Amino acid sequence: MFKFKVDNQVIKRAKELVSKFNFGQRQTANGTKEQQVVGLIGEIMIRDLFNAGDIEGDNGFDGGYDLEYFGKFIDVKTMGRTTDPKPDFVNNLIELQINHKADYFIFNSLNKKSKELTVCGWISKKDFIKLADHFPKGSIRKRKDGTSFKTFSGLYELKNKDLKTTNSPQQLLKQLL
Repeated sequence: MFKFKVDNQVIKRAKELVSKFNFGQRQTANGTKEQQVVGLIGEIMIRDLFNAGDIEGDNGFDGGYDLEYFGKFIDVKTMGRTTDPKPDFVNNLIELQINHKADYFIFNSLNKKSKELTVCGWISKKDFIKLADHFPKGSIRKRKDGTSFKTFSGLYELKNKDLKTTNSPQQLLKQLL
């Protein structure tokens, strides 16, 4: 895992994009405006790392991936938290996203208190499907803090420790060549 400090300009840009465009255009589970801002912060930071240019929000559905890198379609997934991620924290992916065009996923965690983005790791879609736990729509998921929720969609979960480890921006770029 490695971290980036999130610049206030990135947060401002993500909020501007969400206010201007509707990024929640899936069949279900489109995320709140706050969740969309968190996702865009992660996407902006990773797109900058990969020199992938600015987000084009006016194009509608992005095909299920956020950037193309040497012919590989990569989807950036970012969860907002109030703490730094740990190896046993899970990354979620809703079922309908499995059929999207992405070949790889990069999972991030945004600590909203410290304004730090942690790149937790990456994984191919094929390996994700093999390793992730699947929970059908309506499953009850229990958190470590004793709370629970009912899934509103089929859900895949994979722990950070099961992702491909990456320790620096340069290593991530090399690994995904």
